[in-house]
Amino acid sequence: MAYVNVPNDLSKIKTKLAFNLTKRQLICFGGAAAVGIPLYLFTRGALGNTAALFLMLAVMLPAFLLAMYERDGLPLEKVVRNIVRAKYLRPGRRPYRTENIYAPFARKEEPIAKNKKRKAAPRKG
Repeated sequence: MAYVNVPNDLSKIKTKLAFNLTKRQLICFGGAAAVGIPLYLFTRGALGNTAALFLMLAVMLPAFLLAMYERDGLPLEKVVRNIVRAKYLRPGRRPYRTENIYAPFARKEEPIAKNKKRKAAPRKG
């Protein structure tokens, strides 16, 4: 009998549009091709084929990383944003401090036993 595995976690399944790529991947790859291919064609005469190829790869690599890299379900820009927030924008040490909401009401209180003795002593008569 035919048998198909169904993954337990369906949230990791992404909708594929064309060539088994997601919408995000198609946009990033298309943008990389729109920038990289003309750059190669215009610079290969001045720089040579090898240098123009490496320049094209260097220009296209960030778009490929944006399309493909994922860590813990987050895309590259969110991972980088979280790293920048944690390392540079937030304080490195965060000491634990409590806020006593009863501090304005606090005063020198004497124990209850002493209060009873003082109240009982002044009575004469």
